[in-house]
Amino acid sequence: MPSARDHLAALAVAAIAATTVWPALAAEADKPAEVTTRGQREAKDITYGDWQKLCFKPGGAPMLCRTSITGKFPTGQMAVRVDLIEREGAPTARLQLFVPVGMYLQQAPKLTIDQGTPIHVPYTWCVTNLCIAADAVTPKTLEEMESGKTLSLELVDSNLLALTTSVPLAQFASAHKGAPAKTLEQYVDE
Repeated sequence: MPSARDHLAALAVAAIAATTVWPALAAEADKPAEVTTRGQREAKDITYGDWQKLCFKPGGAPMLCRTSITGKFPTGQMAVRVDLIEREGAPTARLQLFVPVGMYLQQAPKLTIDQGTPIHVPYTWCVTNLCIAADAVTPKTLEEMESGKTLSLELVDSNLLALTTSVPLAQFASAHKGAPAKTLEQYVDE
């Protein structure tokens, strides 16, 4: 029969375990869990246009440029759009993805340039016909996009299927470094 001393020892061990294990579990709970998908399919019916650079010059504000590519389904509906957004004089750029609604929003889209390290871009908001994932992009990622051949995009839909597509990067560097295809200016009369 266990003595009072044995009970106290067991309580002490439990207290020590609680103070070391629970904080670790709480830290793990803050990280979104990666979902196990039920399968994978490639979206082969997406046709991509050319990379284009558009710049916007609002009266008196720094210029904002967007280097973009859009992929469409055969129906003409947008399947995916990738934007690199840069503001004149800002130290960082922003990568933004537009995807159709119906994605599993707890699983961030995963981007891989050629065979590099995957980058997760969290969803930021959804509207009635699309969801947007966006995050700051590192200079290293920008260099990889400029020298890369393919940007692989993996999304998880609401049926927990992993959907993949390959976005061509061949024209990205020339569009990004080149002059804008169009600059829209806004003049403000005071």
